[in-house]
Amino acid sequence: MTTEGVEEAAEHAVHEAADRTVHGGGDAPSRLVEVLGRAGLVAYGVVHLLVAGLGLRLAFGSAAEVDQQGAVSAVASVGVAGVVVLVLFVAGLVAFAAWQVTAAVAGFRWVSGGERFRKRVGAASKAIAVLAIAVVAARTVLGDAASGRAGPQRLVASLLALPAGNLLVGAVAITILVIAGTMVYTGIARTFMGDLIDDLPTWAHRAGVVLGAVGNIARALAFGAVGVLFAVGAVQADPERVGGLDQALRAVVGRWQGVTPLVAISLGLAAFGLYCGLDARYRRAY
Repeated sequence: MTTEGVEEAAEHAVHEAADRTVHGGGDAPSRLVEVLGRAGLVAYGVVHLLVAGLGLRLAFGSAAEVDQQGAVSAVASVGVAGVVVLVLFVAGLVAFAAWQVTAAVAGFRWVSGGERFRKRVGAASKAIAVLAIAVVAARTVLGDAASGRAGPQRLVASLLALPAGNLLVGAVAITILVIAGTMVYTGIARTFMGDLIDDLPTWAHRAGVVLGAVGNIARALAFGAVGVLFAVGAVQADPERVGGLDQALRAVVGRWQGVTPLVAISLGLAAFGLYCGLDARYRRAY
């Protein structure tokens, strides 16, 4: 190759690198969003690990609040360092949500048909979930941590005040239960592995299959419990019967007269937290 050809090739490589930096490798809207998004995915996993730890503490007699707010509060309790971590959490989670919104609109081009549709719906759901955690973390940083837990009751109260409010709350319950059902399908069919790169190391593939399957089914059980509370609130037209993850898990413990289901769900959430770390490292971005 001539000197002129080398210069042209080098110039093309520079332009391509600059374009990928600005526009990203595919589903991510920019390379910066992708990098921050991977960090946000790690943060998402850490939140699940913290919630799992709180669930185990509750199972063995602690008065811990087993939800996202409890996890965020545990980080904030460290002091200034905890607040800094939460700020980084928020930035990463928002970036990951932006990545998932882009994927929901035009992503997952390596699959087609119903599989692509399911993955896009899943991306939209994940964007909402991580944004919810980002809001909780932001409120905690701003000193407004107490308002988060009353959210489900306020939502149901406002819906019940509308015409056919019971049906609206019932629709929310059905939506949550459908999401839980998709998580069960994802865990059993292992479709989450399609989001990872093709040339996974053997150990990562094996770990991903186990952690992802167990984690998604555990999340489905947790979501399902929340959906049941919303359904009860719809039938009884009582906002006080509705709650988030903490209330749902406590209801599970009370219903089964034991902590075994809580321990199982907590361990499953921990598995999903570990899977998120693997996902952050090997997630497909093109």
